[in-house]
Amino acid sequence: MTTTEAGATAPSGRTARTSTARDTGTETDGGAADGAAARFDVEGAARIVTDHDRGIHGYHQQKDEHLKRLRRIEGQVRGLQRMVDEDVYCIDILTQVSASTKALQSFALQLLEEHLRHCVADAAVKGGAEIDAKVEEATKAIARLLRT
Repeated sequence: MTTTEAGATAPSGRTARTSTARDTGTETDGGAADGAAARFDVEGAARIVTDHDRGIHGYHQQKDEHLKRLRRIEGQVRGLQRMVDEDVYCIDILTQVSASTKALQSFALQLLEEHLRHCVADAAVKGGAEIDAKVEEATKAIARLLRT
């Protein structure tokens, strides 16, 4: 946990270093390796700023891998179009549909795991209503995945 001078904590295991005065309302250096840093609001109270606040999503580090995987799935779907165009046997097409569906489901599960580990975990660090909103959002996403 990172501990700021004001006593707030973040999950990095290091003490945050402040680089500006609390009363200015400007952000601190933070020093956290995990992207969580402390900032001080106008009243001087510390608040945690995470990668998610900076617009970095959970899949960011695996973006290239995800794009490669999605291109592969896209190729499978194009293969389905070709199979229909070439009047391939129905069961063979259905087998390919099944493979494409499984590939998309696997991708969705990986993305969900990254969302839980990053976005929901960031909200948990902050606490309050934000964690409730993220858990509700994740629950609805899981429900949508189960319906497919």
